[in-house]
Amino acid sequence: MQESREEKLNYIMGKIRPFNDFPSKGVLFRDICPLMKDHKALCATIDLFEEYVKQTFPMVDSIVGLDARGFLFGPLLAQRLGVGFVLVRKKGKLPGPTESVSYTLEYGQAEVEVQVDAVEKGQRVLLIDDLIATGGSLHAASELMKKCGAEVLGCLVLIELKDLKGVERQGSTPVFSLFQY
Repeated sequence: MQESREEKLNYIMGKIRPFNDFPSKGVLFRDICPLMKDHKALCATIDLFEEYVKQTFPMVDSIVGLDARGFLFGPLLAQRLGVGFVLVRKKGKLPGPTESVSYTLEYGQAEVEVQVDAVEKGQRVLLIDDLIATGGSLHAASELMKKCGAEVLGCLVLIELKDLKGVERQGSTPVFSLFQY
């Protein structure tokens, strides 16, 4: 018997472990390691992402994963959809010619990059990461894809931290999250 969406969500939620005061005092960290080591939870997560993408964006060309936890979910989803996977990395981690975008963090500056031949003009992409907090890295990755000529259809995340309003930073780009805290 196939599990319902609600059963899958409940099972996955049970595998996300909260840690108080990590990495610093006052932060409630959502640990996805138990989810990643549980085959059923990992499959249910990819099932739900796949279902959403097929219903909402049937014409996607590539999944773009953000360094580093977007690399966990992105290739699995890309394989299910029969499309390619593109890596957006922190500056200095990719060989060959790259394109980059810098962005502001709460504590300074950061830069993300992609190889110049990773996407083609007009290619339709979806971004994926484990979590959206303030939305800086997803916004930067979206700007990077646009700079390369790709069409950003939307963003997929496992967890959205609503109080930090990262979805608002994405503007008109839709963000799909499995869980909102």
